[in-house]
Amino acid sequence: MLCCMPGVAFVPALLVSWSSAAFIISYAIAVLAGHVEPLVPYISDTGTKPPESGVFGFMINISALLAAITMYIRYLLIEKQNESSHFVRSSCNLFTLCIGLMGCTGMGIVATFQELAVPSVHDIGALVAFGSGVVYITLQSIISYKSCPRWNTYCVCNIRMAISVISCIAFIPMIVFASKISMTKIDWTPGEKDYTYHFMSAICEWTVAFGFIFFFLTFIRDFQRFSLRISTEIHED
Repeated sequence: MLCCMPGVAFVPALLVSWSSAAFIISYAIAVLAGHVEPLVPYISDTGTKPPESGVFGFMINISALLAAITMYIRYLLIEKQNESSHFVRSSCNLFTLCIGLMGCTGMGIVATFQELAVPSVHDIGALVAFGSGVVYITLQSIISYKSCPRWNTYCVCNIRMAISVISCIAFIPMIVFASKISMTKIDWTPGEKDYTYHFMSAICEWTVAFGFIFFFLTFIRDFQRFSLRISTEIHED
């Protein structure tokens, strides 16, 4: 099905499906192995112990690569559209790309440095991934409005902005509640100390993560009318 999509629409489609599978598979393995409680663990909790740690690390690293490719194609698409419409500064488009790539780097750090092994590095990576991701989708939402009505419909722009607002709202309490947790652990049970902070922070984390997934889902239609061509030139001496 992905191969039948016109243009490069298969890239965000693959990113969305792969990232969703990464979260769901890691969660299922961790719960079935008894490593986490089924009720809203942190995303990182589902990829801390083997065997799910290997699956989580591999799949999230691939997701980071797919996200970087998607963001770069989105950058090229806006640059191409901007040649005739001039709806956004090229420097702003480049800045948005850099913010997005920072988020991808944070994802790679989260996947590589596990929560219990190197907690400080893992937490920094998560903060960079989620923080940069929220800024990226917000900037993309603003750019989308600027490209209306020629390159986007207001319906799509409203959906993107709604996702951005929800993600921003969820990101703040995610950080606040996480900062109040006094211990690093994955086997949380209701009623123990800091469980409420963990529970609320985890809900917000899942909200932001799937906010990113749904946001990239809106790119599929835009990518259908854009194709990449590789040209080679042969110079004779």
